[in-house]
Amino acid sequence: MEVILKDDIQGLGYKNDTVTVKPGYARNYLIPQGFAIIANEANKKVVEENIKQAAHKAEKLKKDAEEIANKMGDLTLEIGTKAGESGKIFGAITTIQVAEGLKNKGFDIDRKKISFNPIKQVGDYKAMIDLHRDVQHEISIKVVAE
Repeated sequence: MEVILKDDIQGLGYKNDTVTVKPGYARNYLIPQGFAIIANEANKKVVEENIKQAAHKAEKLKKDAEEIANKMGDLTLEIGTKAGESGKIFGAITTIQVAEGLKNKGFDIDRKKISFNPIKQVGDYKAMIDLHRDVQHEISIKVVAE
């Protein structure tokens, strides 16, 4: 079943994308939650017109995202946490802690736009920040024992 996304959905697509999903997923989750609409001819034309009108605004958002990525450069975020003698940390480093660290550095990034593999050891890691559909930026995370 083809649907048009009304919001960005991680792992599925971005706003105004037409994606093919299983009918049950569309009817029972995406459409009732307001995340998508059925991709019929009328809805496709409406979305096409909205895209044309929003092209200028989208270009500005992309430029802003590129500016943020340039300001970040090769940022290394240091996160202190409690760890055992073997270097294994108690709990795990989450996107909340990374978003908080970025906020302290002057970057207000939503935690849902940050992704990385689970961090359970002291060491150096990489995280991907999805600033825009065309702009992703990688930062380094250094986990140190307190």
